[in-house]
This record gives sequence, C-alpha cells and structure tokens, in this order.
Amino acid sequence: MFTGIVEIIGVVSQLNHQSEDGGTTLTISNASEILSDCHLGDSISVNGTCLTVTFFDESSFKVGVAPETLRRTNLGSLKENSKVNLERAVSATTRMGGHFVQGHVDTVATILKKEPDGNALTFRFQPRDKAVLRYVVEKGYVTLDGASLTVTQVDDEEGWWEVMLISYTQEKVVTASKSPGDEVNVEVDQIGKYVEKAVEGYFSKGSSGEPAILQKMVERIVDARLLQAKQ
Repeated sequence: MFTGIVEIIGVVSQLNHQSEDGGTTLTISNASEILSDCHLGDSISVNGTCLTVTFFDESSFKVGVAPETLRRTNLGSLKENSKVNLERAVSATTRMGGHFVQGHVDTVATILKKEPDGNALTFRFQPRDKAVLRYVVEKGYVTLDGASLTVTQVDDEEGWWEVMLISYTQEKVVTASKSPGDEVNVEVDQIGKYVEKAVEGYFSKGSSGEPAILQKMVERIVDARLLQAKQ
C-alpha cells in the first residue's frame, strides 16, 4: 500500500530483457534516500507500479518486471537514463498525505494537452481503457505514474480528464516533464470499485446465479404480506 506522495525521482541505469520468460530486470539508481531502511522483498512503487526489491546497495536497487506488467503499464517504454517516480510502501508512522494507492495499474493514459495556467500546468489525459472513466470524478483522486493528484475536470463523452500540477509538484514528479503523446500509468481510486461492486450486489445476480439482495428483500416482504392476508 502506498500514499501517492512521490518521495524521490530515480534514474533507470540498466535494463536487462529476459528472453526466457519475456520479463525485464530494472536497475534504478540515485535512490539512496529511500534505501536506508530497505530489505530484500520490500515493495517500492516505480511509476505507480508495485515492484519487489530483489537486490540493493547504498544508492541503487533492482526489481523484476513480469510480461503482464509490461503489457499493462508504461514500464516497457523505459530506457536507460529514464526518470521514474519512487515511493516506499507505507509504514505505521506514514502520514497519509495522498490517498490509498495499491500500486496496481489499471491502464495507461495518453497526454492529450499540456497548458500553463499561471505557474501551474494543466494536463489532459485520455485512457486506453475507457471503462476506467466511471471511477474518475471531478475533485476525486487519480494516481498518475504513482502520484496522487486531484481531478479538476472530466468529460465522459469525449473520454478525458484533467489535473493541475502546482509549481512545487512539478519539481517532484516525472509527469511535469512529459509532453502530449507520452503515456502515464493510471490507477483509479479503489474506493469507487468497492462501492460499485457493493451496489451491483443489490441490483444484479452474482456469479452463482443467486437473486440480488434487493430482489430477496422484496420477495420476503411480499411473502410476509401474503401470509398476513391469508390469516
């Protein structure tokens, strides 16, 4: 679990493509600030993707990226010297400055527009999987390359949303240096997913074919009234 508050920006110093399993091993440097309490097997968010540390020293660490992860994220487009957002998993003393982030990327989105607004920058994104738009709401949270950001505008018909990066945030995340046409990893707010599933349970049949909760409630009320009428 993460907060979406990027701690530092690291640099990809090496990529090793594994021909046997189709995955990739990444070595990320300039990361000494987050490695003082690191252990093998720890989780670190790399551009919003939860990855497991397989090796580390004072300033760098290695992670393995599976083929499925490469397909669902923008990590497959990384090159040597690419910059990446980094965040350690939360601890018991972590301040929850952002929101609950799992590090499980839902889709990638393309930057449609990047415009200055005073000393801020407004970005417009269009997701590859349009289905995620139902979880993106104005003034809600969305995680972009691991950074927790507030949605400023949504257009469901045209299929995009916007966020604004203040000048401070521009210095702390890789998104600020990206341009229209570039991609970002997207994780929507998981609370929306849980609410959706809970509501669906009241109105639609589950995988077992059982009637919905609302239907069961209505049937019980009808049965009770019929029983009263017979008495």
